[in-house]
Amino acid sequence: ALRHVKASPKSPWEDCIHKYPVQDDSETVAMIKELLETRIRPAVQDDGGDIEYRGFDPDTGIVKLKMQGACSGCPSSSVTLKSGIENMLMHYIPELLESKMQEARSKKDT
Repeated sequence: ALRHVKASPKSPWEDCIHKYPVQDDSETVAMIKELLETRIRPAVQDDGGDIEYRGFDPDTGIVKLKMQGACSGCPSSSVTLKSGIENMLMHYIPELLESKMQEARSKKDT
């Protein structure tokens, strides 16, 4: 895909379209993805979970992330998101204002 497409609730690609990268990621999005892959995801995976990039809104400065596996149901996942992940992202990328966790839609997602 070379452009952003609004997800349709009836789309067969809805649950995986985010895995196919758009070629024109901004520098900020590229930095977010790099930090997630190299520093954050390995630490989260060590605890039996995973984290998935779901988007960045440059107008609001909000990064959307989805916690998966053991992290999706963990009571401390919001603390991990705010105290750990958000602080690291904001340290390296000052234009970020906050991170938000996207809730799992079904048991399949967790």
